[in-house]
Amino acid sequence: MKDIFCKIIDGDIPSTRVYEDDDVLAILDISQTTRGHTLVMPKKHYESLLDCPKETLTKVMLIAQRIGQAEVSILGAKGVNILANCGEAAGQTVMHFHVHVIPRYIGGEGGFRLEMASQDTSKMNLPVLAKEIGDAMK
Repeated sequence: MKDIFCKIIDGDIPSTRVYEDDDVLAILDISQTTRGHTLVMPKKHYESLLDCPKETLTKVMLIAQRIGQAEVSILGAKGVNILANCGEAAGQTVMHFHVHVIPRYIGGEGGFRLEMASQDTSKMNLPVLAKEIGDAMK
């Protein structure tokens, strides 16, 4: 069964398209967390950034960068968040890899908040943790 983004890519569900080529589609998010909130996705289905081939990932991120630059240039955004949620635990609700490009404005326009709270690391062995992660990348 096709997910909602596959249906949008196939033209089964209407969308407001910002950019499209043979491999990538960018659409305005229907919820518009902030004005200009755009979703960038590969046309081929991959569940998340974690299983997307690097060539496709590169194309998606280059388009996300260009959209962010355009939003700063023409929408008056003072910055952008470019993010991808990978997995349900990280907040991914559509299991089709996509990147959010969320323009940010002075005064906090919109309903988007990103907070990172520091943890007490006194019981963590950071050098061991770094080695475990690094070793898993080999």
